Amino acid sequence: MRLDTVWLIVRSGSQAAQTRARRCAEDFGARGSRVKVACTSLVDNPLPALLATEPGPPDLALVLGGDGTVLGAARHLASHQVPLLSFNVGGHLGFLTHEPGLLRLTGEDPREVGLWQRLREDRFALERRMMLEARIQRGDADADGTHCALNDFYFRPCLDAVSPTCWLELEIDGEVVDQYRGDGLIIATPTGSTGYAMAAGGPILHPGIEAIVVNPICPMSLSSRAVVVPPRSRLTVWPLGEGSRRVKLWKDGTHASLLDPGDRCVVQQGPDPALLLQLEQSPSYYRTLTHKLHWAGSFSNDESSPN
Repeated sequence: MRLDTVWLIVRSGSQAAQTRARRCAEDFGARGSRVKVACTSLVDNPLPALLATEPGPPDLALVLGGDGTVLGAARHLASHQVPLLSFNVGGHLGFLTHEPGLLRLTGEDPREVGLWQRLREDRFALERRMMLEARIQRGDADADGTHCALNDFYFRPCLDAVSPTCWLELEIDGEVVDQYRGDGLIIATPTGSTGYAMAAGGPILHPGIEAIVVNPICPMSLSSRAVVVPPRSRLTVWPLGEGSRRVKLWKDGTHASLLDPGDRCVVQQGPDPALLLQLEQSPSYYRTLTHKLHWAGSFSNDESSPN
């Protein structure tokens, strides 16, 4: 792949990520790449300004941080088809990242292939991860711009002190499916099925599947259950009730917009997938699950499996 322009997207506030970023900037720069460093957080993301001022998107975005840093980068760069190579430096769970030990531009052993050579020789896989987009509609017009998410959108009460629960109606492809009374509603991608949706009791979907998870959060009705719908489905969520029951829309854990009763939010598959570079020669999603979620052996560590 070409590496003429490389953006380093770094988790703000992490000393480990900042240190790695400085070294990566020097190493990539020494090899002829034009490097830009962007420090991001939940409240500050310089990527829109970079996209507006730079002559074009980068050939590669190298992400140093945790899953939150990756999600923020994907929301802004997926529409530009920028590949993301992510390392868990200063992050926590790291479902979407590589271990930092792979972040070596040159091999210490002469027989070892360094990261720079692997990238230049296209020795990697490219995963396409489905994304979602959401639009708030008020009357016959869009209330604000299009929001996108790699993990999920979810709807929660705006002010817990006034309305600790919310009342939402879900329409799928023009047909009313359910009315949810409870703490909210999650609409997730397969990538996001191991996030908030899983914590709320939803199913885990392999990221190779294209589908949408609809999962209520603590519903008051026992009949309200998580469902999985086709990727081309058009989902519309309507807040119901009196005017004080405003609903807040979140995207990948960050605030997106507010909905009043009478507004509607249309959620569907986004036009552009997120492009994630995979360096492992034999990547295993199941190995990631067992490692990150502490499966296999959590019930008894005294007996080893013959497998």
